[in-house]
Amino acid sequence: MFGRRVVFMVIFVTALKRPWVSIDDHVIQESCNIVGAEHNEVVIMNSLTANLHFLMVPFYRPTSQRFKILLEHHAFPSDHFALETQAAFHGYDPKKALIQQHPRSGEFSIRTEDILETIEKHGDEIALVLFSGLQYYTGQWFDMPTITAAAKAKGCIVGWDLAHAVGNVPMQLHDWNIDFACWCSYKYLNSGPGGIGGAFIHNKHIGNTDLKRFAGWWGSDPQTKFDMNNSYSPIMGANSYRLSNPCVLAVVSLYASLNVFAKTSMTELRKKSLLLTGYLEMLLDDLQSPLLQIITPRDSCQRGCQLSLLFTSSEVAQRVFCRLDERGVVCDERKPDVIRIAPTPLYNTFADVHKFVNIMASALEQ
Repeated sequence: MFGRRVVFMVIFVTALKRPWVSIDDHVIQESCNIVGAEHNEVVIMNSLTANLHFLMVPFYRPTSQRFKILLEHHAFPSDHFALETQAAFHGYDPKKALIQQHPRSGEFSIRTEDILETIEKHGDEIALVLFSGLQYYTGQWFDMPTITAAAKAKGCIVGWDLAHAVGNVPMQLHDWNIDFACWCSYKYLNSGPGGIGGAFIHNKHIGNTDLKRFAGWWGSDPQTKFDMNNSYSPIMGANSYRLSNPCVLAVVSLYASLNVFAKTSMTELRKKSLLLTGYLEMLLDDLQSPLLQIITPRDSCQRGCQLSLLFTSSEVAQRVFCRLDERGVVCDERKPDVIRIAPTPLYNTFADVHKFVNIMASALEQ
């Protein structure tokens, strides 16, 4: 055991000069580049839902007049559970506290003008607007700066769940004046299942003592952290929201992935992404299959890599998904009747897309 410890310390401290005590510092800057943040606005910690809960401590401060939360209909279940339980924790009935923005009848995506209308109508009652940057089920990329600006104009706090947006679409969280955001790193950031999460806190909130938060020693000043004097002196930055030291292996996994991102940019990845997904869309349309329809926005500015395919029944979706799986296609089924396809510019090619559509055609015919 002692020998293994020596090897571990040699690798992380001596050879790479990245001591475990500050290992997460090495993934901050590239994370900032990906989400469009300043260096002191990003912290790498915990998991997505845990971070949502921690950040709603300072950013969801309901009052008797302003206690509602606006979110999209059919939000990711974990988000929905987090918002419901936060409202209940503060003593409010979640059925009254949560306003769910629905798409129009017969449509799958939510129109921006409908969201803005809800904000204008109910803004004085809304404490928090929290949408997914990119909707997990339909693949819709919401107009984040427009929605944020409208909500801020009505005095609402604005947060975003970026699980399916980070590493997928270019963002400018600082410039868009977003209050906070959270994300995971195991989807487009490729850090592996259960990978460490990230969070953004706009620097206008840094140092605001009116914002109460749950604190831990890893958020305190590193110069005094090990003095053990129980005097809390927070770091001036998003890192002050850390509670405990992160898992080194989880951070290193993210570090390896971000090194690949550092070789390009979100602008360049987006250029290829638009072409890849557009090619996929064209080939699927050419199939003219009555068994499926694309429910992701056709406007490429309103989507990322993903196309969501809605099938005529759950039985058809399950049958097609199994046949794709048998042919080695890695995609995703969302019950009851949706399959999500996401050609990713970092590692997928146009040949991959062409091959996939041929396999899909065969799966539909069998």
